[in-house]
Amino acid sequence: MTTVAPRKRQYGKGSLTVATWVLAILFVFPLLWMILTAFKQEADAYTDPPKLLFSPTLHQIGNVLGGSFLPYLANSAFVTVLSTLLVLLLGVPAAYALSLAPVKGTSNALGFFLSTKMLPIVAAIIPLYVISQNTELLDTVWALVILYTSMNLPLAIWMMRSFFLEVPHEMIEAGRIDGANLPTLLRKIIMPVVAPGIAATALICVIFSWTEFFYAVNLTAARAGTVPVFLVGFITSEGLYWAQLSAAALLASLPVMIVGWIAQNHLVRGLSMGAVK
Repeated sequence: MTTVAPRKRQYGKGSLTVATWVLAILFVFPLLWMILTAFKQEADAYTDPPKLLFSPTLHQIGNVLGGSFLPYLANSAFVTVLSTLLVLLLGVPAAYALSLAPVKGTSNALGFFLSTKMLPIVAAIIPLYVISQNTELLDTVWALVILYTSMNLPLAIWMMRSFFLEVPHEMIEAGRIDGANLPTLLRKIIMPVVAPGIAATALICVIFSWTEFFYAVNLTAARAGTVPVFLVGFITSEGLYWAQLSAAALLASLPVMIVGWIAQNHLVRGLSMGAVK
């Protein structure tokens, strides 16, 4: 009996490890296939069955970079960075007020923030289009900055509020006893504690803004198109250019993957805040 139980535990751990690897491969496989296709010739991308052995080439990536990709990339970078900064600038004080300095009507405010995410975006596109047209914001990056800020702000406030709730009140009280005012408390006591959570929130806002398609494709035409709008250009009446589309998708994904890889430690720490009391 003493030897059977450890063996069962070992078999259980082994099965769990195998299942984890299978799931990981299933999730990563589309990305790996996109990378492989990006280095193929267009003829090799259409073979049936697919070619696993081929002569890699940078021809497709060169075609994408030599085309109109860079303006779309610049628009996405500008809109993503500015909207994320605005979300943090507005969300940090709001999250502080709703967590560490709650006021009357806090629950109502939280419910309002959550209710803004319940409206389908397709139901709001016509009013937003009319407003953008009347305010001369149609086909400008500023319309997307405003929309992405309003789109990400409720989620950011909810996330950052949970991070602020993890700050020990004893630390805040000790700072107040030492004469620290609110800006000093935020800068020297509170922000260092919640920095991983804010980094995780910022990364999620970056991902949502970078990959957003519906607003961008309906409110931009020629001057303010973003990377997702650029990718749609490869869908033509002649068919799909799989190799060029994969190359463009790879280039479009690289900035987010690099940012995620750099901030992965902060992301894990931020998303795990509050998980263990």
